[in-house]
Amino acid sequence: MLAIARWLMRGTLQAMGVAALTAVVPWLFWFSAAVAALVTLRRGLAPAMPVILASALPSGWWWVQGDAIPLSTVLLVTLMAVVLRSRMRWSEALIVGSLVAAGMVQLGIFLPPGGAGPLLEQVRQGSPEVDNMLRELSEQGVATEQLAGLLISGVTGLIVMLASVACLALARSWQAGLYNPGGFREEFHALRLTPRELAVLVVLGVVGMVLGLPALAMLAWVPLLVAGVALVHGFIGLKGMNGLWLVAFYILLVTTWPMILIVLLLAFIDSLANFRGRLAHSD
Repeated sequence: MLAIARWLMRGTLQAMGVAALTAVVPWLFWFSAAVAALVTLRRGLAPAMPVILASALPSGWWWVQGDAIPLSTVLLVTLMAVVLRSRMRWSEALIVGSLVAAGMVQLGIFLPPGGAGPLLEQVRQGSPEVDNMLRELSEQGVATEQLAGLLISGVTGLIVMLASVACLALARSWQAGLYNPGGFREEFHALRLTPRELAVLVVLGVVGMVLGLPALAMLAWVPLLVAGVALVHGFIGLKGMNGLWLVAFYILLVTTWPMILIVLLLAFIDSLANFRGRLAHSD
């Protein structure tokens, strides 16, 4: 893929063509978003605008068809690329991305056409157990349609945020491979939230719960999760451990909730204790 990235960076037309083509093809929007992020990281927002538009216009067509994920991902990863290029801090880019993703969820951008009602009705017809559960919740005064809409929007927003982080990481690795070999590995291994940034995330989560903005509380932990993943990568790199440890880590992370909680807790403590700095100093 690095050879493809090298070819893309030889001219704007190549990058525009690939960004537009992969945005049209279903399930390749992530590649289009990564191309837009790569050009933005390397050249800046204004020079990258033709490539961003080439990616956003076909993604906008998918939005009209009822799929908001491609365009949302392109816009979100571009925003984070701009922040990362200007501030040179992954943590700040992740916090800004989480805020924007939470705003998208609260605005109902990820709701299906017609709202959650039609989909909820289909689920009720297909599953008597779910229908009985929803009826009991309605009798208890719970707005089931609003709850379903929040669940759909929240899960979709989380997918968009994680996909955007992955696209940004891919674009950054391309950039490092082309212009600064080994730079991405060093940068990602050093990713850590400062105590001030951690406090910002905690405040955002509390504000989201107090003000009835569940999307904010739901997505505020994503930067902490990414920092925890970077902590594991950094620890394995410092110790020179086999790459199979990373494979096992990701399998557990994807399949078990306790591992996610452990990673969040480790990232929380690391922002205060700086495990990698202490380990590197002791070595």
